[in-house]
Amino acid sequence: MGAPGFWDEQASAARISTEHSRLTRKLERYERLRAEFEDAKELQELGEDEDDIAETIRSLERELERLQEDALFTGRYDTGDAVLEIHAGTGGTDAQDWAEMLLRMYLRWASDRGFDAEVLEASPGEEAGLKSATVTVKGENAYGTLKAERGVHRLVRLSPFDSAHRRHTAFAQVVVAPLLPDDAPIEIDESDLRIDTYRSSGAGGQHVNKTDSAVRITHIPTGIVVQCQNERSQTSNKATAMRILRSRLAELEEEKREAELARERGAAQDIGFGSQIRSYVLHPYQLVKDHRTDYEVGNTQSVLDGGLDGFVRAYLLAKAAGQVV
Repeated sequence: MGAPGFWDEQASAARISTEHSRLTRKLERYERLRAEFEDAKELQELGEDEDDIAETIRSLERELERLQEDALFTGRYDTGDAVLEIHAGTGGTDAQDWAEMLLRMYLRWASDRGFDAEVLEASPGEEAGLKSATVTVKGENAYGTLKAERGVHRLVRLSPFDSAHRRHTAFAQVVVAPLLPDDAPIEIDESDLRIDTYRSSGAGGQHVNKTDSAVRITHIPTGIVVQCQNERSQTSNKATAMRILRSRLAELEEEKREAELARERGAAQDIGFGSQIRSYVLHPYQLVKDHRTDYEVGNTQSVLDGGLDGFVRAYLLAKAAGQVV
């Protein structure tokens, strides 16, 4: 970084600077933990209060768990930012309401983790909830962490949209892709794209009612559809949508690579839309259970309020052990 002309190539220099900052934080964290451990050991040798020492050790254990989690991020894009998409599935209005509940859950979780989350697109349902939503999540290990959430999420509850208040099951799909830089080497043939413009929906003042600024891009060979409506200009929305499309194509390649690795180690598992990864049961009992790891939590409200760290950690450990894709 101290070399002459380092900043002449802005994009390359920015990536190196970001990596330098990330490694510096890791080193500082390690040095701090080592110092705290030495202090605790010294206090123990001096016969200091056992409760204080026990609290210090509990704090160290929590930090070590986070360090262990960091060591599990070995994928090509794991340390970078992510694009999170939520799509309502089977279940009608309940599914669309479920999609909105998931969006709220992930936004709260991202805030608690110290990530920067921005909603790029949210398409409202006919009666309630959302048909789809797209969010960028920026922060260290955002993609590596969010990979634990991709798949189909199932909700079982007494439906507030059923006049008889019967139990309903609804599904929503969560798609996670690495958020690639604008200069990422992902080639896209313009002839493979269908680009549509439409009016932005939802609150947004007079502007969105007058111009077709929102952009939807369909990648015909893969069927991937991305859209953006949060910018005022159609050009900006198109640029953002193209960036998301490149990210989705990169994720498609990652999924193919992971499926091949799974076949090699005999742990084949569907990672497409049909893979129901987690159930959120609110009636007749309360339980959130991950079907890949069997990790479960009885306090469903805490999970829906963003308490996902236990599920993420269980998945990362199982993935490192080769037990899940």
